[in-house]
Formats: sequence, C-alpha cells, structure tokens
Amino acid sequence: MMLSALICYIITIIMILVGVAFLTLLERKLLGYIQIRKGPNKVGLMGILQPFADAIKLFTKEHSILEFYNFFPFFISPIFGLMIALLFWFIFPSSFLMLDMKWGVIFFLCCSSFSVYVILGAGWASNSKYASLGAYRGVAQTISYEVSFALILLSIVLMISSFNFMQLLKYQEYMIFMLSLLPLFLAWFVSCLAETNRSPFDFSEGESELVSGFNVEYMSSGFALIFLAEYANILLMSIVTSILFFGPYFINVKTLLFSLVFIWVRGSFPRFRYDKLMMLAWKSYLPLALNFILIVMSVKIVFQYIF
Repeated sequence: MMLSALICYIITIIMILVGVAFLTLLERKLLGYIQIRKGPNKVGLMGILQPFADAIKLFTKEHSILEFYNFFPFFISPIFGLMIALLFWFIFPSSFLMLDMKWGVIFFLCCSSFSVYVILGAGWASNSKYASLGAYRGVAQTISYEVSFALILLSIVLMISSFNFMQLLKYQEYMIFMLSLLPLFLAWFVSCLAETNRSPFDFSEGESELVSGFNVEYMSSGFALIFLAEYANILLMSIVTSILFFGPYFINVKTLLFSLVFIWVRGSFPRFRYDKLMMLAWKSYLPLALNFILIVMSVKIVFQYIF
C-alpha cells in the first residue's frame, strides 16, 4: 500500500514538471500570437521540444560565484520554493493519490504562506539593492493578498462546514459556487494573479524598474527552479479555482482554461502602479470578503432555522 502510494506521488511530481514545461511553451506561443508573431517554432515539430531545450540550456550553464551573497540561503531558497509548489498537489482529490486530507484547506493556506519566505530569502541573500527592493515589494504584496485569500476561503468553508476539498466537490454537484458567489470569484481570481506575482501585479520582478527584481542575481539552475515553482503555482491556482467555484466536472479542462486566462491577462494588461495594488487589497477586497462572511453566516442561520 505504501509502495503504491509512493509510486503515485512520484508519477504525480513528474507529470506536474512535464505540465509546467508545456505551460511555458503554451505561454510563449500564445503571447507570440497576441503580439502578431510566431513564438518558438524551430526546435522539434512546431517548437514542441523548446521547453526541453530551454531546460538543458539552463541546467548546464555555468554558475558564477558572487562575492557578497549569503551562500546557504541563496541556494536553498529556489529549492525550498519548488518543494513547496510540489507539496501543494498532494491535497487534491484524485483516483490515484491515497491521501484524503480532512483539513486540506488549512494545509493549502499554510503552504501558500511559505512562499513569502522564498521571496524574502532569495532577495535578502543576494545582497543586491534591486533584489532586496523586489523582495520587500513581493513580501508586502503576498502578505496583503493572503488576508483576502483566507477570508474568501473562510466564506466557502462556512457554507459547506468542512475543510475537505472532496466535500467542496460534492457540495457543487447541483449548483456551482460561481453562480451564487460571483463577486467572491472575481476577487479570488485577481488575488490569484497577485499571489503568484503574475502580470499585471508582477512588482517583485519588475524589469523596467528593478532589473528583474528579487531573482536578479540568479542564473542557471537557481533561475530555472524559481521559474518552475512560479509556473507550478499557476497550474495549482488554476486547479484550486476550478475546484472552489466550478464544481466536480471536467476539472482538467477548466484548469487548462484558467491557465490560458493567466497568460491572456499577461498579454493584455500593463503593469499596475504599486500603491493601486495595495489599495485594491486593503480598501476593496478586504471589506468585500468580510461582508460576504457575514452574508454567508446569515443565510446559513436562516436556512437552518427554516428547514
């Protein structure tokens, strides 16, 4: 039993990494067509082997030794980030994984809060002003949107009275939450963009003002691991969104569609101003999430009283 579970986990991790590789290819192709160009089309048939060529290039490049960085946290931060991104995937309901977490939502929130330490460790350990400023921005942004994340999840947990993702799917067999909680869904998706540091909220990696931000000193394998963790988190947020708001049917298709929306947003919107981002979190999404908690609790009390 333990051996079969271990094999399932290893296969899951391999499939996630392959999925991340082809998500990068999909992003480059889609952004190419948005900008009226072809994108990668030379390596393999229609550029399908481009992600593997990029991986070989990144992992075989020379790694320069910097003079002023803090050695251990500098190298451990990307590894820790990818480990957290892969750990997320064991909480989801599946026919192959044996682990059914009763407290899956709590585990999800705990793991997502660790991403702050990855950005902070990478930026601080680089001993670069650009990297430090990018880390400060990323940490403030992530902590701000963690609050909205937790409160939106709390509304859904109060509705189903369970922290289990399997119960979330069962509860939506007849009506999906997107229909009844549309404002929460919109706030959740924008929070996902901010939480994963994706455009138009990619302030920790702002090339125009921070020369790539917190990962400016990373090269070769360290940069590749940060890249892998970011795209694994995009897939993760896509599948979480489809489970939370769109019910148990065609989860794979919905995950792919949300990943496409992540890329589409990047190709369509310019970067926000930083103060606008923080104002959106604290002055708009926080009151919205708090009000929805009160609404959900009131509706649930009324239904229990009537039925």
